[in-house]
Amino acid sequence: MLRLTQPALLAMDYFGPAIGAVIFVLIMSLVPEPSRRKFSAIFVAGASGVYLNGGFGVWELLYPALATPVVYRGLQSHRYIGLAGLTHAAWDLPHHLWGDPIWPFMPTSSFGCMIFDTLIAIWFLAGAPSRRVRHSNEKKNCLVVL
Repeated sequence: MLRLTQPALLAMDYFGPAIGAVIFVLIMSLVPEPSRRKFSAIFVAGASGVYLNGGFGVWELLYPALATPVVYRGLQSHRYIGLAGLTHAAWDLPHHLWGDPIWPFMPTSSFGCMIFDTLIAIWFLAGAPSRRVRHSNEKKNCLVVL
């Protein structure tokens, strides 16, 4: 059943998903390649199916059909994972405005998902850079006085 009014948005509806996205990026940036890219592609593939019972009836089948080839390309490229994340964020918006939210107990969950997906998509579009711990293998010069 389609909803005609949107729930009121509070500050935490913006900040919560943004904080979650930052935490996601910090943790995922520690995962070594190619595991990070493969896991992320699987993660975004799963996200493409979250709305299959989400308010737009047979139209819900459209997004996974369109997202699947993009996600498949994501197995080889972070940028395709980012593109898939942005398309999912675009699908979140009509669900926030007219459809059923991802989590029925949280009316703003689709809006939060849109923020989260957009922010992590930006990271993926940037090539999903790692947080590297720099180790110095240089030997220090020591002056020994006898």
